[in-house]
Amino acid sequence: MIYNANNIRDVAILGHLGSGKTTLVEAFAYATGLIKQKGEVEKKNTLSDYADEEKSRGSSINASVVPVYYNDHKLNLIDLPGNDDFVGEILSVTRLIKGAILVIDASSGVQVGTIKHWNTLRRRNIPTIIYVNKMDKENINFEDILTEIRTKLGKNAVPFTYPIGHVADFDGFVNVVDLKARKYNGVECVDDEIYPDKRAKVYELHNTICEAVASTNEELLEKFFSGEELTRDEIHKGLREGVLNGELIPVIVGSATKNIGIHTLLSMMIDYLPSPSDLKPYIVETKDGKTEERKTTDDEPFSAYVFKTIVDPYAGIINIFKVNSGVLKLGDEIYVPQTGKTEKITTLFTMCGKNQTNITEVHAGDIAATTKLNNVVSSYTLCSPKNIVIYKPVKYPTAVIFLALVPKNKADEDKLSQVLQKIMIEDQTVEVKRNQETKQLLLGGAGLSHLSYILEKMKNVYKVEVQTEEPKIVYRESITKEATGDGRYIKQSGGAGYYGVVTMRFEPADHTYFTEEVFGGAVPKNYFPAVEKGFLEAMQQGLLAGFPVINVKATLLDGKYHSVDSNEMAFKMAAILAFKDAYMKANPIILEPIYKIVVNVHNQYLGDVLSDLNQKRAKVLEMNDKGNGEQEVIATVPEAEILNYAQELKAITQSSAYFNREFLDYEEVPAYLKDKVIEQNKLN
Repeated sequence: MIYNANNIRDVAILGHLGSGKTTLVEAFAYATGLIKQKGEVEKKNTLSDYADEEKSRGSSINASVVPVYYNDHKLNLIDLPGNDDFVGEILSVTRLIKGAILVIDASSGVQVGTIKHWNTLRRRNIPTIIYVNKMDKENINFEDILTEIRTKLGKNAVPFTYPIGHVADFDGFVNVVDLKARKYNGVECVDDEIYPDKRAKVYELHNTICEAVASTNEELLEKFFSGEELTRDEIHKGLREGVLNGELIPVIVGSATKNIGIHTLLSMMIDYLPSPSDLKPYIVETKDGKTEERKTTDDEPFSAYVFKTIVDPYAGIINIFKVNSGVLKLGDEIYVPQTGKTEKITTLFTMCGKNQTNITEVHAGDIAATTKLNNVVSSYTLCSPKNIVIYKPVKYPTAVIFLALVPKNKADEDKLSQVLQKIMIEDQTVEVKRNQETKQLLLGGAGLSHLSYILEKMKNVYKVEVQTEEPKIVYRESITKEATGDGRYIKQSGGAGYYGVVTMRFEPADHTYFTEEVFGGAVPKNYFPAVEKGFLEAMQQGLLAGFPVINVKATLLDGKYHSVDSNEMAFKMAAILAFKDAYMKANPIILEPIYKIVVNVHNQYLGDVLSDLNQKRAKVLEMNDKGNGEQEVIATVPEAEILNYAQELKAITQSSAYFNREFLDYEEVPAYLKDKVIEQNKLN
């Protein structure tokens, strides 16, 4: 069946780790008849957590699409990881969807992950329904939870349903909007009466909702205060407008394990969350550098955005995309601006977890997948060759923690680089680099759990096992004062020999370069390049600890040559000897890599973060108020101090803060640390 944009909802399911997102998706699939029996996270048989690594951890790692069908609507549910080490998945999806469900564990309340996800949704102006899950647990006080939600997430959070139950027990809820009660009978939810002890509260909330609706329209406001009841359609229309513009945050109660609140939530997604054609159009860049709008309708030229790439051992690369405009049919030709190539769509299917269903066409607002697109990855645009546009790519966070990889089996050394390339295709928050100086292969990610997942996947999927080591810091050496050195490379023992003598001056500079001030032909000009080559070769290894030397100006002052025995090799070696002769007289120093870091931290932890940075020899450059009670701290800090900062920052801020890092420059290691660095890295 073909669904147009008005009958589609693309909904992200977010929440703190363990709040019940995956269980909620299972409940939706069961309630809509997609599956006959609900899977369980503990039994490792859910639709959306299908990867071995997700099953072993009991939590979502990858964004997983599960489409369900309800009341002539298609709901593309996207189960997202709760662990913010996998933030790349969240950024990719929230860039595209226009509705979300934020899941809260009633027994835990508003947690760190809840707030992080909420802030992401607010920044992107995504209308959101809050689902308070696990209401069937003991000692749950909904009024306390609602107060916490309003305090930490927004005062405009309004309960669209209210829990009911005899005494303190939770066995159902009232739909406050429609004044209908639903009770759990041990098997399913059925219609029931509103308990007498709950009626006053329910009608009070209903009246509050009606007043909120009436305040959006003068005619309705007059009707409300005259004592005339608003119609169901008037209430629904007003609430929908309030949710779409962010003035209202619906709060729904239930239990995903017992299917309480599931049908109500399905209906409310349709009633109150936007269709892909609602809200603002997308802004795209045309091939001539101008910008224009793309509305999510079938009438516009085809354009789509790839939000997830999967490397499948059998199918190859799978690209999952959302059609932002137009229609795509099997066999169509599409253009990829990032590669500059026209490709043919030879496969087209929908994803339900890992399962694929072939289709022949996909319409604006819907989500589909394809294979065999050369070099296409997440953040790429697909569009009509006759109407070329490009969507702005997601800016992914930098890798903030690295591990050095060593294959357990030497036969896997060549295979390892190929595997890491596939990992990077799937996850653009992963960074892989080989340090030519330390000979280490470094794997970088968003946190230890992120790196742990990658190593686990390498073992499970690609059968490559590695050992990990601490990354070695790449220091530098330099000099702080001018010094002169002599170099004599003379070897004469019959036949052609070697004869090169130089006097050179070395001094600090803002970069490394060579010059000469030779007078009278003491060293012929044709040997100048050999002297320079020797100088640059000598700079590869300083004499303090063997680190490369930077920022030195070398000047050839004088020398001697022999008409027979002088050659390029002799003058190259003489330059090396001159460098070594002068080096220790030039007051050499150790330089360490300095990084610029940008830390986003909540106000309550700001003092602790600043105190910790001070102990790490950091220099705070600026602080910016980011709103929502968050501060941005920009600082410079030595790499040696932040090798494990990702984990340390989590510990300091209860996992609420995050940071990005970027190499900046080299600075002198303090005198009190110099000997320690030299000792740890001394020449063999």
